[in-house]
Amino acid sequence: MWSFSGIPYARPPVGPLRWRPPEPAVPWSGVREAAEFGKIAPQPPPTPGVAIPGDPLDQDEDCLTLNVWAPDPLTFATTSPTQRGKRGGRPVMVWVHGGGFTAGTGASLLYRGGDLARNCDVVVVTINYRLGALGFLTHPALADSGSSSALMGNWGLLDQVAALRWVQDNIAAFGGDPGNVTVFGESAGAMSISVLLASPMCRGLFQRAIVQSGPPYTHSLERSKHAAEELAAILGHSKVTRAALHSVPPSELVAATQELQNRLPPPGELPLPFLPVVDGAFLPIEPIDAIAAGAARGVTLMTGTNRDELTFFSLADTRLANMDEDGLLRWLSRVHREIDSRVVVDAYRTARMARGEPTTPRSLWIAAGSDFIFRRPSMELASAHSAHQQQTYTYLFTWETPAFAGQLGSCHALEIPFVFGSLRHPAISLFAGNGSDAAALSASMQRAWASFARSGDPSHPGIGTWLTWDPQRRATMVFGPTGGLQYGPRADELAVWQLFLPSRGVGP
Repeated sequence: MWSFSGIPYARPPVGPLRWRPPEPAVPWSGVREAAEFGKIAPQPPPTPGVAIPGDPLDQDEDCLTLNVWAPDPLTFATTSPTQRGKRGGRPVMVWVHGGGFTAGTGASLLYRGGDLARNCDVVVVTINYRLGALGFLTHPALADSGSSSALMGNWGLLDQVAALRWVQDNIAAFGGDPGNVTVFGESAGAMSISVLLASPMCRGLFQRAIVQSGPPYTHSLERSKHAAEELAAILGHSKVTRAALHSVPPSELVAATQELQNRLPPPGELPLPFLPVVDGAFLPIEPIDAIAAGAARGVTLMTGTNRDELTFFSLADTRLANMDEDGLLRWLSRVHREIDSRVVVDAYRTARMARGEPTTPRSLWIAAGSDFIFRRPSMELASAHSAHQQQTYTYLFTWETPAFAGQLGSCHALEIPFVFGSLRHPAISLFAGNGSDAAALSASMQRAWASFARSGDPSHPGIGTWLTWDPQRRATMVFGPTGGLQYGPRADELAVWQLFLPSRGVGP
C-alpha cells in the first residue's frame, strides 16, 4: 500500500486568485516529494473534546491539495499509460470532507484511506477545498469577471470540481480507472455532492455518488448577499467590495465568520453562515429541482443518514442538551413556519411509545430534528433521483457510540470510521467503539461502499441483496447491532411532515 500526500491539484488561490475559480496547478519537473499532507484551509481552532489528536493544524490560503492511497504500486509503476488504459484500473473513491463549510480537512486521521484501499482493492482520494468566507462568500462585487458566466460564491465547490478534473487527468498513473469514479462525503461534504449532482459543470466527472447525511441545502443569492454584507460590516466596511476585502488576513475572515455564525439565523434556515448558492451559473436552479428533472440521470446514487443525527450538535449547547417541552415546541416552530409543532410532537411521542423508546423532550427533539433536517430531505433526494436512475439506494445507520456514557446514540458522523476502517486508532475507537461487533460492522460497510463503487450495486454476501429505492416500498438497508433490509423504517413519524410540507415520495 502506497500513499501520496499533499499533491497540488490547483494553483494556490492567493493574491489576485482569491475569490476566483481555481486555476490548474503549475507543473513541476523531476520527482516531487509526496510524504507530507498539505496545509489545511483557514478555519477556527478545533472544538475541545471533538478534535482528533494527530490531525494537521497548520493553516494557509495555499491549501488546494489532495492525497491518494493506492494498492500494488508496481502495477502502475511498471506499465505505460497506454497499457494501463487497456487493462482498465481500480475503482476510484474521492472523499469530500464535512465541517459545516467552515472547518475540516481531507487529511484528518478519520479519513486516511489506506485501510479502505487495502481491504477493498480501490484507489482512495481525499481533498482539501476552500472553506468559510474564502470558499463561499457570495456577492455581485466578487463575481468572476474573467469567466463567460457570472460565477460567484461557490469557490469551494469549484475547487472540488478542479480536484475531480485532476483525477480524470492523473488517476490512471496510480492504478485508478478515470471512467469509474465515485464521489462520497459526509455532512457538508455530502451536501456538496448533492449540489455537484445538479451542476452542469460536473457532467462526466463521476459515475457514482454516496451522500452521507448531507441533503442538498443551499442559500438563495439574496440570502448570501446579505451574509456577505453582514460579514463586511463586522470587518468595519460599509459595503462589500473586492478592494476592501482583498487584503483582509485569513485569520480576520475566520473570526468574522465565527461572529456571523453565532447570530440567530432567520426562521427555517440552517445555522450555517455559508452554504452553496444558486448563482445561476454553477448552479442554475435549486439542486432538488434539477435532480427531479433528471440532471444526474447517468449517476448511480446511495444516500442515507444516522438515526440520532442531532445529538452531535448538543455537545456545545446545554440549552439543547436540557431541552424541555416548551423549548421543543419553540424550536420546531422556528425550523419551519408551516408546521404545527404540537401535532409533530404528538406523532413522534406516539410512534416512539409504541416501540418502547424514550419520549422525553430531548428524545423527541433528537428524533424529529434528525428527520426534518437530515432524513426527510435525504429521502426526497432519493425519490427525485430514482425517477430517472433505478440504481438508487438508501441506508439508515443505527450503531450507538459509547462516548459520553452513550448519550449521543447513533449521532452525526459516527458512520465515517466504519466506512474508512479507522476504528483501530485509540482516539477514534473511544468515539465509535471497538470489539468484534464493531469490526464486523466496519467490514460489512466497507464492502458495501466498495461494491457500489465497483458496480453501482452495494449488495454483497454479508448483507444480501440491497434492493433499490422507490417511493412505495422505500427499501432501506439498516447498519447497526441488528441490521438488514427494511421497508420504510420509522415511517410512522416521517409521515407527519406530509401534513404540512410538500412530499417527493418520503412516506405513504
